[in-house]
Amino acid sequence: MNEATGARVLNLECTLPAPPEEIFRMLTEPSRLVTWWGPQGFTIPAVDLNLVAGGRYRFRMAPPEGEPFHLSGEFLEIDPPWRLVFTFRWEEPTPDDRETVADLSLQSEGKGTRLALSQGPFLTEERVALHRGGWTESFEKLQAVLEDRG
Repeated sequence: MNEATGARVLNLECTLPAPPEEIFRMLTEPSRLVTWWGPQGFTIPAVDLNLVAGGRYRFRMAPPEGEPFHLSGEFLEIDPPWRLVFTFRWEEPTPDDRETVADLSLQSEGKGTRLALSQGPFLTEERVALHRGGWTESFEKLQAVLEDRG
């Protein structure tokens, strides 16, 4: 919970072994996004993405078992390779879901990139925890993809 506003906001950071330009491409090019997006075991069989301010995106996510579901949103700010801000909305929401804003910022750190995520506000701590798990596993997959390209 953000003490100043009372809002439930998720904040995560990781350091990745590639320059900001490459990380930004991993975040915004569909052929690269599908290699790492989503928790362990999830795949992304379809991505529609219009990378312009006001442009929309839509991902179909397939869990290891069960029916695919969708997330979508709108790009609010695009500043390659330093910042990407977009709305995040589940198309098949649970009652505790609401549209949030995800803010990804990149900063050079040595030969790598520090990636910081802020997302919210969320309605419940359970939704924060769900997104924390999803982003953490996604960032771990991104790290593995970058290390494997070697």
